[in-house]
Amino acid sequence: MTIRVLVVDDQMMVREGFSVLLNAMPGIEVIGEAVDGRQAIAQVAALRPDVILMDIRMPEMNGIEATREIVASDADARVLVLTTFDLDEYVYEALRAGASGFLLKDASARQLAEGVRVVAAGEALLAPSVTRRLITEFATRAEPQRATASLSRVGDLTERETEVLVLIAQGLSNAEIAAHLVVAESTIKTHVSRILVKLGLRDRTQAAVFAYETRLVHPGG
Repeated sequence: MTIRVLVVDDQMMVREGFSVLLNAMPGIEVIGEAVDGRQAIAQVAALRPDVILMDIRMPEMNGIEATREIVASDADARVLVLTTFDLDEYVYEALRAGASGFLLKDASARQLAEGVRVVAAGEALLAPSVTRRLITEFATRAEPQRATASLSRVGDLTERETEVLVLIAQGLSNAEIAAHLVVAESTIKTHVSRILVKLGLRDRTQAAVFAYETRLVHPGG
């Protein structure tokens, strides 16, 4: 199936550049563009894309607010945040708002296409070490009240589910977790699904952020 993409950025050259790159990739089609978050929300409702490439700093409505509204609307679209530098505090807030990952704007065409495919498949763009560094950097700034409230939900997990959650936060894929725990990959997929349901989380990115906020995983851990 073709992955339908919406490109959201207030700079025309950026929108057109990403559109050209993605349309040249097999199995990916850019079906629309938006110049700010408010227009993005309207386009998501009208076009129903699979993946949204979302800039953060835009006029009218920024990418964080737009991501929060899109996720709250239960749209099936996954948000892939675009940023000019990796340690951008706004990126972490976008991840907390429900984005499935992020890419630097100077990513290669191959990296861009792979990022789109990863989040379209329901995975999170967590593997690069830079992503883990960003999450650990800003999750440590979580308000104590929020961390305490989140920690109470950890008790709903089994010991094995908690172990899997920690490994997710460390950036391991299902296959890598399965090898680490010496179980079938299908078993890990089941654990991940149960973790998301029990914690009321959208995807693996939110699970990773949750693990850091509750101090199940510590920076550098």
